[in-house]
Amino acid sequence: MMNGAQAAPFGKTTERSKQKAAAEAERASLQQKLSTLKKDIGKTESAKDDAADTLAASEQAISDANRSLRDLAQEQGDTNTKLQQLSVEHDKLAATVATQKQQLAKLLREQYVAGNEDRIKLLLSGDNPNRINRDLQMMSYVSQAQARLLDSLRANLKAVEVNQAEAQNAKDELQEIAAEEMEQKARLEQEKTRRAALLASLSKKLAAQRKEAGNVERDEQRLTGLVDKLGKLIQEQAIAAAAEKKRQEQLAAARAEAKAKADAEARALAKAKAAEAERQRLAKANANKSGTIKPVPSKADAIDADEPKVAQQPPPKPAEPAKPAPRDEEPARPAARAADIALAPTVPSGAPFVSLKGQLRAPVSGKIAAKFGTKRGEGPTWKGVFIRTGEGAEIRAVAGGKVIFSDWLRGFGNMIIVDHGGQYWSIYGYCESLLKRVGDPVKPGDSIASAGNSGGNEESGLYFELRHQGTAFDPAGWVKF
Repeated sequence: MMNGAQAAPFGKTTERSKQKAAAEAERASLQQKLSTLKKDIGKTESAKDDAADTLAASEQAISDANRSLRDLAQEQGDTNTKLQQLSVEHDKLAATVATQKQQLAKLLREQYVAGNEDRIKLLLSGDNPNRINRDLQMMSYVSQAQARLLDSLRANLKAVEVNQAEAQNAKDELQEIAAEEMEQKARLEQEKTRRAALLASLSKKLAAQRKEAGNVERDEQRLTGLVDKLGKLIQEQAIAAAAEKKRQEQLAAARAEAKAKADAEARALAKAKAAEAERQRLAKANANKSGTIKPVPSKADAIDADEPKVAQQPPPKPAEPAKPAPRDEEPARPAARAADIALAPTVPSGAPFVSLKGQLRAPVSGKIAAKFGTKRGEGPTWKGVFIRTGEGAEIRAVAGGKVIFSDWLRGFGNMIIVDHGGQYWSIYGYCESLLKRVGDPVKPGDSIASAGNSGGNEESGLYFELRHQGTAFDPAGWVKF
């Protein structure tokens, strides 16, 4: 872990530190739900020892370190760009301030040379009235110009101060990023060394387990179980979201109806008051014509005393819609959690996934070493394709969507799943590093992982699947390999 000096240079807390802490807290909530899901899958499996599991912690740590380094590099670039922009802005402000100081000095100097004659002295000078008026007007213009210039100068000096504070914060963030990079690089080297040692000690056991048909079948069942559980979770949340939307619409309709009723009552009351006022006016006019002024009883006076008078009824407030009766009021529900939002069904921007058939680009550059439907030794057939490529090769999303799984899974190592909407998913396994987290949106071609041989696999590459409604199908007709 980073110490205080590394996390915040000179004991300062940067804006980056605050934002990062908030993001980490939200991601922890998302990951907790997925961890629970993985544990549920593990309970249904045999307790048989798997050599690849020994590599899990090390491979996850390597993935995390690589992702952190990538994120830090992006942050560093963004912060440097911001610092350059602040520097340009500072130069412009400094030039403006210098010009304004010169203008102010010139005004003061001219005023001094002119004798700085005050207004009272000028009025009592007995000089030509036209000249006095002209001089007073000129003095007014000069005073106004000085005031405006001073106000502008103060504002620009304040802007310079803010600019310098932001620039210092950016420099502190760069120091913070540099410290984190050093830590992550050291961690990465340490975990790579550890993994290499584990692979050397487990190589024979891993090779033997890869040849066992039962292991391959269990791996596929494990992935299918994960997909099924994720699908059910997303479906449940879709139903809950639809129900919540309907409830909100009903509440909005009830509020609108109550407001319309209150507005109608207010209009009726106003109309009744206007009619009563007109009746009173006409009665008074008639009484004046006859020469006798009598108090004219209103309709309210004729109403029995125990009944409320119209004039005494306070008009309802239009700005506050009438509240529904307590028996109709629904209890407040908690807002959707971050995990629920992140795992909600995805509707990617652009064309629906089904319309992209035959247009998808290959997720990684390499050679197809195993095709969908071909036999896996003595085991079952391949449910996806294996693309042989170098370790660390960039893996890109075949279409837009949202990451719904980003973790290590036995048999597939570091694996990422992207939901493209319409119950179409793409799966990327054997990765060295996962560069996206659960809940992250992705665009077509976004870098989401790097190729490797995690999970105890022999060759470096990418295991790639396409699924619809949980069932794997041949990606050959969809992807331009």
